[in-house]
Amino acid sequence: MKVLITGSNGLLGQKIVKLILDKGQDELIATARGTNRLPYPESNYRFDQMDITDQSQVDKVIDKYSPDVVIHTAAMTNVDQCETDREDCWKQNVDAVEYLIAACERTKSFLLHLSTDFIFDGEDGPYDEEAEANPISYYGDSKLAAEKLLLNSSIRYAIARTVVVYGIAHDMSRTNIVLWVKKSLEDGKAIKVVDDQLRSPTLAEDLAMGCYLIAEKRAEGIFNISGKDLLTPYEMALKTAAYFNLDTSTMEKADSSTFTQTAKRPPKTGLIIEKAIKVLGYSPHSFDEGIAVLQSQMQ
Repeated sequence: MKVLITGSNGLLGQKIVKLILDKGQDELIATARGTNRLPYPESNYRFDQMDITDQSQVDKVIDKYSPDVVIHTAAMTNVDQCETDREDCWKQNVDAVEYLIAACERTKSFLLHLSTDFIFDGEDGPYDEEAEANPISYYGDSKLAAEKLLLNSSIRYAIARTVVVYGIAHDMSRTNIVLWVKKSLEDGKAIKVVDDQLRSPTLAEDLAMGCYLIAEKRAEGIFNISGKDLLTPYEMALKTAAYFNLDTSTMEKADSSTFTQTAKRPPKTGLIIEKAIKVLGYSPHSFDEGIAVLQSQMQ
C-alpha cells in the first residue's frame, strides 16, 4: 500500500516510519511541518514538507501522492499549552483534520486519525470504544471535535485512541516517565509522583504496530490501541526503579492536588483493548517488557 504519514518527525511518526521501512513492502511518504529529521536515507521513502494547518499545502501534498492510507499523527498534544493557546490548538487538532478529510475524500484515501483517552472525564475508566465522551480540558475538547468530524464525514476512516505513549525517539527531543524517573533517581533528585491517576501506558512501538494493522486491513471505526496494564504513575515509577535497580528513597507518592497544572486531568482512564486484540490481532507489550525495549534502545 501507499502510506502517507503526517508528523513523521514525532515519536509515533518515527516508529511508524521504521516499522514500514523494516517491513519493506509498502510505498512510504513521510511529511512534517519542518525539515526531515528522520535518521533514514531518503532513497527508501519520500519526504515532503506539509503544514497540516495550511489547507493549500495539505491539498497539494495529498493530491500529489494520492495515498491509499493517510496516518495522521501530527497534533498539539501538550495539554497545558492547549489550554492557554486555544486558537493554535484548534488549528492543529481540528481544522487540520477538516482539511485532511476534504483531501482524502478527493483522493479516496483511507484516513487513520490518532485520538486520546483525554476525551473522557476519568470518572469511570477504563473505557471501551462505546463509552460516552466527556472531556474536561480544551485538549480533550479539540480531540473529540476532530472525532466528530470523522463520524460525520463520508470517507473511510479509523480512529485509534491511545494513552500515555512512551518511547525513545532517535533525536531524544522528548522525555517520558521511564527516562525521567531513571535519570532523577540516578541523580539522587527528590521527586514526587502521583498515585491518584490511572492510565494504560503505551509503548510507542506497540502504537505504531496498532496503526499499521488498522492501515493494512483498512479496518474502519474506533479502536483502543494502548498498553495492557492499568497503572498509576507512581506504580510506573516503582516498576522503572525496580527494573534498573535504583534507590527509591528520594521518591515520594503524591496526589494530583500537589501539582498546579493549567489543564484538568481525568483521574482514571485507561482503555479496554479487547476489540483491537480480536479484530486486528493486536498484541502489546506489558509495561515491564516495554521498559526492557527502552533499555535495549539506550545502549
